[in-house]
Amino acid sequence: MPRRGTVTIGASPPGIPNMTESIRLAKHVAERFICSRREAEQYIEGGWVTVDGVVVEEPGHRVGSEAVSLHPDATLAPQPPVTILLNKPAGLEALADAAPLLALLTPAARAADDRSGQRMLRRHLSALTLAAPLGKVASGLVVLTQDFRVTRKLVDDASRIEHEFVVDVQGQIQADGLARLNAGIPLPGRPPGPVKVSWQNETRLRFAAKALKTGHITVMCEAVGLQATGMRRIRVGRLPMAGLAQGQWRYLTAHERF
Repeated sequence: MPRRGTVTIGASPPGIPNMTESIRLAKHVAERFICSRREAEQYIEGGWVTVDGVVVEEPGHRVGSEAVSLHPDATLAPQPPVTILLNKPAGLEALADAAPLLALLTPAARAADDRSGQRMLRRHLSALTLAAPLGKVASGLVVLTQDFRVTRKLVDDASRIEHEFVVDVQGQIQADGLARLNAGIPLPGRPPGPVKVSWQNETRLRFAAKALKTGHITVMCEAVGLQATGMRRIRVGRLPMAGLAQGQWRYLTAHERF
């Protein structure tokens, strides 16, 4: 086990020469905390090392006289992949990849009631799969994940996962419009799928359906004389958006399931 705590390079322990020039952080951690270079890199990449109180995740970061600390709970165990839930504002497209959404994933935008206990690390923003796409005009729950199990469930088995939307509409619905919506109005070349539609109030419909494609709700509304003026996804599978305000995000907790 490495020796943990804070060591300032300028005050070298006995037997280790004083260093006045910068060196790679991994080399410093290996020498100061008595571990191999590879173990030092693992500690750094795992977010367990701070330089002057700031987490640094790059083994090649150069340090000079800064105070370098190793977290008391540091472990070499692989860090689990993360899944992030985001309440996406309308106007941002989230169809092909996660890149347009990364700027929203800041510490300031993290929900105050995030109960995951997860430390936010920069590596959590890499290799994210957009597991529940959402069109530009829509807002609401978006899922970004590093976990292949979540990807398999939400992407590979998408036809089994129900999504729930609330849709603001205007216009006069046809006499049999609600029945037609519940029967399923197909897109060209696609058979109708199961869908549950109900009124929430005079200008808002609730849609719950599986395997919806981008734009499908708009097409369905137009087919019965309505215009969709706004839509928000409030649930993916069994997971509701709950208390996430627009633009906020949080980590998926260990016990939550889609």
